[in-house]
Amino acid sequence: MNPDDPLLDLLVCPLDKGPLHLLVPDDPVTGEVALYNPRLRRRYPVVDGVPQLLPSSGLPVTDAEHERLMRRISPP
Repeated sequence: MNPDDPLLDLLVCPLDKGPLHLLVPDDPVTGEVALYNPRLRRRYPVVDGVPQLLPSSGLPVTDAEHERLMRRISPP
């Protein structure tokens, strides 16, 4: 999954039905690709290019991690 993928415009959070942000790793070989919902502070993994969007797949994010993720997805 990449930032230009048109599928990203269709994917929504399974809990609040709002848009998700793609988190691309700094290191594409070892890093994890994920989709992030900043409203609920939940991160959904993307495994082998397939978004895991079941409500139970969403992982809660700490306040510190949320701040770090918001800096990554928001333009400076």
